Amino acid sequence: MAIPTLTKEERQAALEKAKAARIQRAEIREQLRTGKLSVAQVVAMREDEVVGRMKVTTLIETLPGYGKAKAEKIMKELGIAESRRLRGLGERQREALLERLG
Repeated sequence: MAIPTLTKEERQAALEKAKAARIQRAEIREQLRTGKLSVAQVVAMREDEVVGRMKVTTLIETLPGYGKAKAEKIMKELGIAESRRLRGLGERQREALLERLG
């Protein structure tokens, strides 16, 4: 599949859209970190285009007291692939994640 050729304006619009998505995900991570949002609330927003593209490992690592090692351990225990994003979680994986992280 060939990469589409974009005009300068289309490329700029795509860059702005990507930047807005990164900013929104950073705001959600900050709200998780400070306790304004819970894991359940973020997982419930998985159908949102921006939130759904957040990696599950990023979600776990954002929580206070969780780092890369704990995130990897939890993902392995729950049978969730390292590359999995929130939108791609199955029902059982979602339930197990919510049960584990509260």
